[in-house]
Amino acid sequence: MSDNHSVIGRSVPRIDGPEKVSGAAKYTGDLKFPNMLYGKILTSPHAHARILSIDTSEAERLPGVKAVITHKDVPTLKYGLSPARWDESIFCSDKVRFVGDKVAAVACLDEDTCYKALKLIKVEYEVLPAALDFLHAMDEGQPQVHEEYARNINTEIHQEFGDVEKALAEAHHVRTDTFVGQRTYQSPIEPHSAISMWDGGKLTIYSSTQSPHYFQHYIAREFDMPMGDVRIIKPYLGGGFGGKLEPTGLEFAGAVLAKLTGRPVRTFYDRAEMFAHNRGRHAQYMEITTGVDKNGKILAAKANFLMDGGAYTSLGIASAYYAGALLPLTYEFDNYQFDMFRVYTNLPACGAQRGHGAPQPKYAFESHLDNVAADLGIDPMDIRIINARRPNTVTPNDFRVNSCKIKECLERVRVMSGWDEKKKNLPLGRGIGVATGSFVTGAGYPIYRTDLPHAAAFIKVCEDGTAATLYTGSVDIGQGSDTVLCQMAAEAMGYRYEQMKIVAADTEITPLDFGAYASRQTYMSGAAVKQAGEEVKRQVLEMASSMLGLPADDLECADGKIFSKSRDGKSLSFEEVARKHFVLRGPLLGRGSYTPPKLGGNFKGAAVGTSPAYSFGAQVGEVAIDEETGEISVVGIWDVHDCGKVINPRLLHGQVHGALYMGMGEAVWEEVLFDDKGRIKNAELANYRLLTAVDMPPITSEVVDSYEPSGPWGVKEVGEGATNPTLGMFSNAIFDAMGVRVNSLPLSYEKVWRALKEKREREEDEARRKPEARRAEAPLETDGAMPVYANPS
Repeated sequence: MSDNHSVIGRSVPRIDGPEKVSGAAKYTGDLKFPNMLYGKILTSPHAHARILSIDTSEAERLPGVKAVITHKDVPTLKYGLSPARWDESIFCSDKVRFVGDKVAAVACLDEDTCYKALKLIKVEYEVLPAALDFLHAMDEGQPQVHEEYARNINTEIHQEFGDVEKALAEAHHVRTDTFVGQRTYQSPIEPHSAISMWDGGKLTIYSSTQSPHYFQHYIAREFDMPMGDVRIIKPYLGGGFGGKLEPTGLEFAGAVLAKLTGRPVRTFYDRAEMFAHNRGRHAQYMEITTGVDKNGKILAAKANFLMDGGAYTSLGIASAYYAGALLPLTYEFDNYQFDMFRVYTNLPACGAQRGHGAPQPKYAFESHLDNVAADLGIDPMDIRIINARRPNTVTPNDFRVNSCKIKECLERVRVMSGWDEKKKNLPLGRGIGVATGSFVTGAGYPIYRTDLPHAAAFIKVCEDGTAATLYTGSVDIGQGSDTVLCQMAAEAMGYRYEQMKIVAADTEITPLDFGAYASRQTYMSGAAVKQAGEEVKRQVLEMASSMLGLPADDLECADGKIFSKSRDGKSLSFEEVARKHFVLRGPLLGRGSYTPPKLGGNFKGAAVGTSPAYSFGAQVGEVAIDEETGEISVVGIWDVHDCGKVINPRLLHGQVHGALYMGMGEAVWEEVLFDDKGRIKNAELANYRLLTAVDMPPITSEVVDSYEPSGPWGVKEVGEGATNPTLGMFSNAIFDAMGVRVNSLPLSYEKVWRALKEKREREEDEARRKPEARRAEAPLETDGAMPVYANPS
């Protein structure tokens, strides 16, 4: 494809950079309004208990308390993010279902009074047995989290494509492995916060949300209001990663408190409350069975999963489907079976953390595939290239793949990492591993059923043409979408990026956009922006045609200049043409929208995982392991991504680094831990181990030349797809280094140390049984970090 672009494809400065680096950017928690009150929610200290009584009288008498509310004061309509399972209430009325469940709320003059008031609310509980182990939540006799869902089954999925049993029976080799993925939490730096206020019958909420539209829809539904009477404004947002996709108790309780008091109310979570609200990564038990021919070609695969959903559904049904639906994307095989149970437990609800259910199953499948390769004596890189998906193919579950360069990604990362040399010659204690990943470029269907477009935008050019403002409901959560969309707008208009402005994520001012989730905005929001920019450009060229006396099809507009394609010297500036347009025809505006085509098959759950385009990538990691302590040092990571046309290279590689950062944390360090009462043991950043900049290894990030025919300028996603290979890549590198597999996440130093210890004990036991096979090993030299061993002659 030709690349005669003046704005896209360049690493322009972030449009929000000056405000963020100077501290001028205001987040929800920074905002203050006259007469603003502070609101806090009282939460349950028990994982499972019946509420016998709530006495708020003492709290109401405390000076500085302006309102106290319970379930009697709020709408009783159940809510959730998945219409198939609306199972959450603003406040619990009969039972609490996890430590942190919502019971009551207060509005006070200051924060200190809020905490004092919460202590004065007297709640009498009858403590009930709790279901805390998702592996046994379906067992007979287990406590029922929701009485209407037998055996605590929240979601049950059974899908089969092709003839799996026949293919396995005919396979040269069949292997089954089991893996366990842990609970993790997104841990955005900015805590959840919301400010609610009423003006007559209209509700305005400032919120740290990833989707103002979904938020507006569900708030309006809960309070039985027209959507036009609910205004959602997203200020600057300090990270989300899926955890800020849905409305929380903060917004619902804050709206009620604001209405009762007639004053703005700021509700907020502290760090421990954020962990309890959670909506992070599900714990999963994953059994994978694969049958291959003698060359390692996959003939059939079976995935049998169990997922810990916590106390409520959140976006968990989609996460459950994604866990299996995306597994056939990277590799080609015709026979596939997926079985899943998502169960309720008396723990915080899980939802859509970066990668939306897919990273842990990908870890399991990639680890399993290395085991299969070892069984057959095939290089792990080769078995992936043999099975790599080709472009213009259809997965067994009816996902149409247009562009796909996963084979090229593997071939490139093989060379970049020095795979062939290292795989043969790395010393004991050093290992190298590879894994692949893929992800949707926007969800094919919205979260709730609607025929509205998935994205819309409009552009207004200033009267004298010296500035243009993009209006979009898209959400910049730190990934740089405001910058990318302004680049796309400028390119489509033939304008200069430096003169662009943006107004985003205010439902009163900006048009509909579903927001930041499922890696959708560059493609879907970008398609709407491109259409709006092209409408502006068309009008500019029509006006320039009359001004120059030339046909419009002889004119071009680029970088703020309109010029003749056939006559040198015939040109006008964008500004003078735009001003003339305003004088003669009124405001210069462009509009655009995007709706995906019909996607997927007709079976149950066919919609989940559908996308107009899919990204692909491959990662290689090299690690060093200290056999005495199990400590893992990351020597380097190499990543190659197939993400279509790159709009802003610097932001793209920043997304890859961020994805690797999250993947590294989940692979080795992060895990939300609970005691036997269902209380979180590490709900703060001192003991929930997040990486810092000094923990990051050298990263080499590249892209293959790719073009997605369905996307604006050929774009597709990079934000979440780069997380999917990381867990499996680390697992395989550690396996290569130590020769034994750790089958549960995180791959902690302790687990690695224990696995090495058990391996040594097995080897010593075998040597004792076979003295003639015993061979002594002695240290030869060290490379400064790890001992290198060799057998003496």
